[in-house]
Amino acid sequence: MAVFVIGDVQGCYDALRALLRRVRYSPDRDRLWFVGDLVNRGPRSLDVLRFVRDLGEGAVAVLGNHDLHLLAVAAGAQALRPADTLAPILAAPDRSALLDWLRRRPLLHEDPHTGFVMIHAGLPPQWDLAQARARAREVEAVLASDASEAFFRHLYGDRPARWSERLTGWDRLRFIVNCFTRLRFCTPEGELLLAEKGPPESIAGSALPWFRVPGRASAGLCIVCGHWAALGRHREAGVWAIDSGCVWGGALTALRLDESPVWCSEPCGGCD
Repeated sequence: MAVFVIGDVQGCYDALRALLRRVRYSPDRDRLWFVGDLVNRGPRSLDVLRFVRDLGEGAVAVLGNHDLHLLAVAAGAQALRPADTLAPILAAPDRSALLDWLRRRPLLHEDPHTGFVMIHAGLPPQWDLAQARARAREVEAVLASDASEAFFRHLYGDRPARWSERLTGWDRLRFIVNCFTRLRFCTPEGELLLAEKGPPESIAGSALPWFRVPGRASAGLCIVCGHWAALGRHREAGVWAIDSGCVWGGALTALRLDESPVWCSEPCGGCD
C-alpha cells in the first residue's frame, strides 16, 4: 500500500486526476492524504469535493482556510468574495451531504505507521504534538456541534496574536484555527504574523517561518503541510511543505510517505 500526500488542490480536478495517474494510484491498494484547501479559486471544486468524499476510508483530508471559508459562506456567516469559485457547491443537490462531510474533517492527522503529522499551515512554537492534538480536538468538537454556525460568525480576524492557556471562548478558538489554517510567519517570541505571505527571503525584520523559530516545541516531528504557495515545494527542519501553487499556474505535488519520501509534481493544465 502506498500513501500519497496531495498538496493544495483548490478545485483543480483535472490536475488532481492527472497526478494520480502519474503516480499510478490505485484506490483498491493505496491511500491518499490531502493537506487541505480542496476547494476554491480553481474551476472544479465541486468535482474535487465529491471525489475525495467518495473515497471514504481510502482518504483523509485536513481542513484548510478555503475549506472553512466555504463552510462559513454556507452558514451565512460570510459573503462570497469576487474570486471565489464556490457557487456550484452551494447550488449542488448534494450540498448538505458534502458540507456535513467537510465540516467533520480534522485539523490535524497523525499516523504512527509513517511517522508523519499532517496539518494545513503551521504550528506556533509553544505547542508540542500533544498540545497541538488537544487544540485541534477543541475546534473539531465545536465544528461537529450545534455551535458551528456561531463559530463561523466569530472565525475571522487576526487577534489574538499570541498563545496563552488563559485564552477562552472565541478568541481561543480563533487563534487555534489561525495557526492550523493560516500561519506562515511568526516572531521569535511566537507572535503570529498573519499578513505576511511571500517567500522567506522577502520578509524583513524579525519575522521567521514558523518552522525556523528557535526552540519550537514541535521540533523533531515529521510534518507535512501546504498553504504556502510562495514557499513552494520545500523541505526543512522536519517539515515538508507541498503547496506548489497549482491554482496559480504552478504544479500539484504528491509526496509518497510509505517509503523514503519521494516528490512527484504534475503541471497545472490551465487552472489559473
